[in-house]
Amino acid sequence: MDRYPTVADVTESARRLVSRYPGTGRLRRIGTSRAGRPILMLSVGHGPRHVLVVARPHPDEPVGGATALALAERVARGNRHSPSADPAAPADPADRLSPATDPALVTWDIVLCLDPDGAALSEGIEAATAGPGTTLEGYYGSAFRPMAAEQPEWAPIVQQQLPESQALFDVIDELRPILQCSLHSVDAGGSWVQLTRELPELALLFRKSAAELGIPLQHGTYDALYWDNPSPAIHVLPPPGSTARLAAGSENIERSTWCAPSRYGGVTAIIEVPMWATDLADDLSPHPDPVAALSDLSRLVRGGGRQVTEILDKARAFLPPADGSPPRRVLEWMADDLYDLVVASWEPLARQAAEDPQRLTRAQISALDVVARRQPLRAAGLLLRLLRTSDDSAAPGLHQELGALFTAWSADFARTLRLRWVPVRHQVEHQTRTVVAAADSALKDPR
Repeated sequence: MDRYPTVADVTESARRLVSRYPGTGRLRRIGTSRAGRPILMLSVGHGPRHVLVVARPHPDEPVGGATALALAERVARGNRHSPSADPAAPADPADRLSPATDPALVTWDIVLCLDPDGAALSEGIEAATAGPGTTLEGYYGSAFRPMAAEQPEWAPIVQQQLPESQALFDVIDELRPILQCSLHSVDAGGSWVQLTRELPELALLFRKSAAELGIPLQHGTYDALYWDNPSPAIHVLPPPGSTARLAAGSENIERSTWCAPSRYGGVTAIIEVPMWATDLADDLSPHPDPVAALSDLSRLVRGGGRQVTEILDKARAFLPPADGSPPRRVLEWMADDLYDLVVASWEPLARQAAEDPQRLTRAQISALDVVARRQPLRAAGLLLRLLRTSDDSAAPGLHQELGALFTAWSADFARTLRLRWVPVRHQVEHQTRTVVAAADSALKDPR
């Protein structure tokens, strides 16, 4: 596997799997997106307990579709090697016997793409990240990530009612899964897992898989900056009422689709694998000057955001209106206060670093470095797409101005963090192993 599959590829592969394993696999529509696209779920197996897998909750994170197919194929085979496999070949770790992938014990319910509208706006991301020479420019130039209120997993937290979110809530209420796995990929960094409840047996297998595949663990992550951290790169959601919640702050995470399985004793695992890896992600040595580093990163994210917003200001009059353009809505949301919100979320870290300079590691600072560089690049990529399609006479000049920044930021990102591309097959293998390990652990949980 050299590239990510498109949503159409995933859907067609799911249909073929159902045909190849009649009676084992079923494909059904569980909902309809805001734009009228189907939300499909592939179920494999007939076991009494359910594992729910959610692919493409973020449309700019394409690994989930490939992982979904790998999991479905494994369960459909019923813990057996594929008949076409070379019997003399060494056993693939993904084919090890596992109670969780026994279709007589567990039914796997796999949402093939939770955000098909967003995926349509990220069309081209698969080609842009295929083959040799894959670059950050190609990725950010084709990726689309909705504003928070339009992300199906996140929207309920900010009290937005989306049909995609409701489809997932309905499936959770119907199936009462012991485990929900949300399949994510991060543009740069290492691999980590967020859990709504600890799964003690997961940590060792997760670390072993990452080591075998040459994927660094992410020690410290913006997404779970103040969560409990019981083992390396494993983060557990603190209890309700705790101030140690999400990095950007949210006292209402219990409204999210992540927390819904807990109503039935289930647990959710958010599994992140990097597209580009940096070995800084697992460098646990103390950062030599974390206070200065945080100050520099604050200027970086605010400065880049300001430069994109200045060009947006010049283009607003001829860009499509926000109410009919998701990319424009994202740009306005980011320009409003997102850059400042990111920086504000780091203030407790800055205070800790001032009190104890040895407390923050190079890995933790590198995770924030990724965030600081990512935000302006996401905005620039979207604005470049809008400028490219505009017929206003000012658009080409603004496109050239922003394009120069975009190229320089992308190159500096890759150089500063020493990024290296992780082969798609390794991303998928690691995520698949982690999902299965989480499912085996959840099966042993007495709750």
